[in-house]
Amino acid sequence: MAGFPTSLIVVGNEKGGSGKSTITLHLVSGLMSAGLRVGAIDLDFRQQTLTHFLANRVRWAEIEGLSLPMPRLVTPKPSSAESRATAEAEDAERFRSAVEALRVECDVIVVDCPGADTPLGRAAHAMASTIVTPLNDSFVDFDVLASVDPVTFEAKAPSIYAESVWESRKRQMVERRRTIDWLVVRNRMTAQETHNRKRLTHALTKLSQRIGFRLAPGLSERVIYRELFPKGLTVLDLIDGKSRGLTMAQIAARAEVRGLVSALRLPQLGRALAAG
Repeated sequence: MAGFPTSLIVVGNEKGGSGKSTITLHLVSGLMSAGLRVGAIDLDFRQQTLTHFLANRVRWAEIEGLSLPMPRLVTPKPSSAESRATAEAEDAERFRSAVEALRVECDVIVVDCPGADTPLGRAAHAMASTIVTPLNDSFVDFDVLASVDPVTFEAKAPSIYAESVWESRKRQMVERRRTIDWLVVRNRMTAQETHNRKRLTHALTKLSQRIGFRLAPGLSERVIYRELFPKGLTVLDLIDGKSRGLTMAQIAARAEVRGLVSALRLPQLGRALAAG
């Protein structure tokens, strides 16, 4: 979108099973639904969930004769160099090249990172304008961000991942005079306000003030998010973007996805999201 630099949205943490790829593909879908030109980078070279989703989308569009919006996808491969220093330098350059190629024609680029510490993932975090960290709504996953006191449930030392994000933010502030917006997304939140959930909310709120991230609700545990995957669709693709004929659960799911996209606070969205 003219007037704004391309935003680089990096979805990552270093723990598997937190819903990174699900968040990524719904962000891609939501941003396209808002009328933005979207680029996608799949760094999860082993799983390639985002790549498979988009391949399913192409096939389904061909089968049904549909015209579905598609992002431009790039999948840089990790370096095979034996030297660690050489491999890291090559991976950083491959990621930069992928971003520069997409920036020419994209308003937003969304990156899906693997659930591990990799050179490509580090390069993505270092260049990000926004980092989105999905977190299952449980103390089991809280250590993605920090250790927790077993008696008081207060956050203690930040995790290695949190420290690496902090270093990326500090480096960007020094080198580019801008900060990275960090959004922690709480996935699979229950409707019931349990005592444990209150403790988790308290701990996350205090930690957010301490290490500087924003909190937002993510995606609930809904069958619709999984059952559309083989078709390469999301709830935003149903009924050509209109709510008529959808179930209440589908309408609620669409609202969740749009809320997630809105939480990014991207300047490119503007009126486009409200009109979507």
